[in-house]
Amino acid sequence: MSTEHQTIMARALAEAEAAAARGEVPVGAVVTGPDGAVLSAAGNRVEELSDPSAHAEILAIRAAAAKIGAPRLIDCDLHVTLEPCPMCATAISFARIRRLVFGAYDPKGGGVEHGPRIYGQPTCHHMPEVIGGVEESRAGDLLRKFFQDRR
Repeated sequence: MSTEHQTIMARALAEAEAAAARGEVPVGAVVTGPDGAVLSAAGNRVEELSDPSAHAEILAIRAAAAKIGAPRLIDCDLHVTLEPCPMCATAISFARIRRLVFGAYDPKGGGVEHGPRIYGQPTCHHMPEVIGGVEESRAGDLLRKFFQDRR
């Protein structure tokens, strides 16, 4: 695992921690440009915005697209603390993200390595390079603690 991925995932984990502090499921995402510079970072805001689509990945993709002024984020990477759900996996494909790096695997709600495996479908427009398990323990621990505290 590269130091670069760990550094960017640390930023995504900070976004996830901030989401948890707001009472949101702790997921954070960071989009980096072709040069590796951070274009956007976001954490979940589903509850705050009363918006079921306000997942960290969607918010980060929207902000990065607005920043570069284009709907496709060609040669950009997305780091996210949890395996994207099917909705987010599809948005990643539509945005033409070059590389998806995620932390914890999500056997229940994931759409990349689990569930519908969006990128393996014949209708998938674009399949990014996928790297899973980066800072998996930290990301998983954050999620487990969040849900444990809710019980």
